[in-house]
Amino acid sequence: MAELVREIEEEDLPKLRELLTLVFGDGDYIGIERLGGMMNHSYKITRADGQEYLCRIPGEGTDDLVSRSDERKSTELACKLGIDSELLFFGDDGRKVMRFIKDPQPNSLEIMRKPENVKQAAAIFHTLHTCGEDTGVRFEVFEMADLYEKVIREGGVALYDDYDQVKQTVMDIKAQIDAVAPSSTVPCHNDCLVGNWVIDCTGKLWLIDWEFSGMNEPMWDLSCLSIEHDYTEVEDNLLLESYYGRPATTVEKKHLIASKLYVDYLWTLWGLTRVPFDGDFMQEYADNRYTRLKANIAIFESMD
Repeated sequence: MAELVREIEEEDLPKLRELLTLVFGDGDYIGIERLGGMMNHSYKITRADGQEYLCRIPGEGTDDLVSRSDERKSTELACKLGIDSELLFFGDDGRKVMRFIKDPQPNSLEIMRKPENVKQAAAIFHTLHTCGEDTGVRFEVFEMADLYEKVIREGGVALYDDYDQVKQTVMDIKAQIDAVAPSSTVPCHNDCLVGNWVIDCTGKLWLIDWEFSGMNEPMWDLSCLSIEHDYTEVEDNLLLESYYGRPATTVEKKHLIASKLYVDYLWTLWGLTRVPFDGDFMQEYADNRYTRLKANIAIFESMD
């Protein structure tokens, strides 16, 4: 998949100075670096005292897709649990300043597949899912999918020829799983792709960017981690065993595969909503997810 190159944008500089002034009393800095991300304009800012901060300016079109007040609630919870770094400011408009995670190490799909990182991720999810808090933020997967589908149709972006058939298959599988594996909702991250995991200089794993977080079934986070990092059955079994503290049951393994379908179904549609803003990159993103969605449907059906 082609890389989405992000460069410092001149129009962001006065916005950053304004944000820094709001938080620190002055807008001065000695270093600036544009960070990755598909939706927002995020920067690493170094101030004169050597302290490093992450400053985020919301991207174009994100107000239609993200509730910033909801994101703030989940971010505050993650920081309280020690899952994410210190939050210094979160504005009503989505502007954000956080302490930059010290000396982040290179990360990749291969690194996230290492057993020690699979276990760390499972522990982070267990901490989050069992914290006993209700953020009041709803993450209703299929309601969101309907919203994205509406945005796509109104925006004139093409859906796939077999979309209706695939959608019905996903719904049928969901009904089957719900009948044997009912689950309560807990705080979830919901978007744990590789760019949202940071490894610091001590090897500690952090989970960042809580734009899509909210109350959801816990299996969503596990399945999202798995498909985003190309886990094999070996990593899937380690993830489930580390999370539950015991070997997974057959139903839990099927639930993991089914949740992979839900993840790719939702983010395929999300990707298509971003095509008018990011063009071919997001079309390719959506296409890849849709292809994987159909491949995992076949895997699920083979488990019967």
